[in-house]
Amino acid sequence: MSRIWKFGADVDTDQMVPGRFAPYMRPDHDVADAAFIEARPDFNREAVAGDVIVAGANFGCGSSREYAPLALKRRGIAAIIAPSFARIFFRNAVNLGLPLFVASDLVHQLHEGDQVTVDLNDYQLIHGERSFALPPLPDFARAIVEAGGIVNYVREHGGFPEVA
Repeated sequence: MSRIWKFGADVDTDQMVPGRFAPYMRPDHDVADAAFIEARPDFNREAVAGDVIVAGANFGCGSSREYAPLALKRRGIAAIIAPSFARIFFRNAVNLGLPLFVASDLVHQLHEGDQVTVDLNDYQLIHGERSFALPPLPDFARAIVEAGGIVNYVREHGGFPEVA
């Protein structure tokens, strides 16, 4: 079972990883250790691999720091569900292999601390006796995420995925 971590709207990349924790600023520091260190100290202390972030609209706004989604991926976040994502955050997350789902209705049905199971093979989220369909990413993005990121995809396929 995975725990739900609930966030509001407009969570920016500076909240995810404050600039002073940028990998180039602290090469001895794993960026995962800085995930929400100031904005959500409880997340920083307690989030474990397999947990799920559920957030309001425009998750990942702000600067284009690739290490914001990288910190969440290294932290082991299984998926992020929100009504919308900032475009650059969305692409950075996909390129790193971090699953994202645009699901407005689902956001209002899940609460902080809920226990869920995420089935990335069948695009399902199971919450108690209920099962919710997770809307799949576009084919090219899904292929990248399933490969574990763009670097792995290119290694496996010898090039970039086709965009329809």
